[in-house]
Amino acid sequence: MKSDIIVIGGGASGLMAAYAAADTLVAAGADASVTILEKMPRPGRKIMITGKGRCNFSNIKDWNDFSVHIRSGASFVKPSFFNLTSQAMLEFLESYGLKTVVERGDRAFPQSHHASDVVDTLVNACHSRGVKIETECEVSSVAFEKGAFALEAADGRKYSCRRLIIATGGLSYPSSGSSGDGYAWASALGHSIKQCLPSLTALVPKGYKTASEIISSGMKGHIDRSSPLSETGKALCGIQLKNVGLSLSIDGKAVDSTFGDVDFTDGGIEGPAGFQLSRKAVKALFNGSKASLSLDLKSGVPAEELAQRVKELWDEVCKDPRSQHIREKEKCRILLGKLMPWDLIPGFTLCNPDILKTERLPRRGVKTTVRTGAIAKALKDWNFELAGYVGYERAVVTAGGVNTDQVLPKTMESRLVAGLYFCGEVLDIDSDTGGYNLQTAFSTGCLAGLNAARSILG
Repeated sequence: MKSDIIVIGGGASGLMAAYAAADTLVAAGADASVTILEKMPRPGRKIMITGKGRCNFSNIKDWNDFSVHIRSGASFVKPSFFNLTSQAMLEFLESYGLKTVVERGDRAFPQSHHASDVVDTLVNACHSRGVKIETECEVSSVAFEKGAFALEAADGRKYSCRRLIIATGGLSYPSSGSSGDGYAWASALGHSIKQCLPSLTALVPKGYKTASEIISSGMKGHIDRSSPLSETGKALCGIQLKNVGLSLSIDGKAVDSTFGDVDFTDGGIEGPAGFQLSRKAVKALFNGSKASLSLDLKSGVPAEELAQRVKELWDEVCKDPRSQHIREKEKCRILLGKLMPWDLIPGFTLCNPDILKTERLPRRGVKTTVRTGAIAKALKDWNFELAGYVGYERAVVTAGGVNTDQVLPKTMESRLVAGLYFCGEVLDIDSDTGGYNLQTAFSTGCLAGLNAARSILG
């Protein structure tokens, strides 16, 4: 089958690339075709699982505030962002009937909070411009010769095109169809690939899982999400903390910190704050360094003030008539209940056993002492030495990818192969959680499709 422009991959960047290309051709009155080849049964599989199915599709910050959340490739992304800004993306979806809302942190969602509505809107937009979407079409090979591209599918179907856009995504969430195919084709066509690692992923503290590192994955520090939780992991799993401080240390040196929400899950430490630090932590662990997280449950209270407050609360507990015949451990639990959510207490106690001091006394059994100073310290600096991280099986994005030095930022065209374009996660660009990655995919996809069409129009 021949098509003027073929887009490999029907995810966020691929759908946007196909639409932009077809829209440009239609506006020019050109009789040219655009085709998407998607390996999964339906397009937009990864969009469907973003934002826990609610689909935080963009972040409407302006460039100055948006760009600080791009962890790799900010200057490369800039031209595509200004070609399709966050606000423009929101207006585009609304023009095709999708009602949207903007929530805390400038995050944009479909009003329905159904990711399927975003996918349906993008697919309908493509169809309105005559884009042909072929699903269950897994491309197995890509070749370039005599100014044209020849593609072959796993089932033997053959395709050719004048312009090719690779929008295959990275390695994260392989169940969505992301298997790194684009890296192999880019490499075969002469492009270098920056080291790929999972990002925006769960960080696994020591003692959180019962299983040790899984060497067979080929990634140092990778602990599969399915490995069983330990007693500590079970005590913490499911707890969500709001507005806490989190900092990362590598080889004993503090390297980054953030403030926000932290989630303890079956994978480890996640949530917006955990994700923000995961990129540096994963890279450190992969390279054999030691990494640890410090959780500050009382970030708005100075350490000395907190120590005094804990002591005062302890005195109140001890003086309460209801505490007169209660063991010290139970009194400690009452104290902790005044300082943190009740469901956090078991995990906090397991991780910080030194908050209780136990002494054996001659002929008097055991004496337990509550150490208020240790409690205050743990509240400000609850340390988690990291054993590893969850891999691509549940990482939100892939850090690394096609070297952006070999791609023109103003067009998304390869500097090495004329007529070849890249967009989205296959490139060495990744961002924080909060709608930044999807917006980057939309922006780079739009620019790639626009310029692929323009090159055909001459």
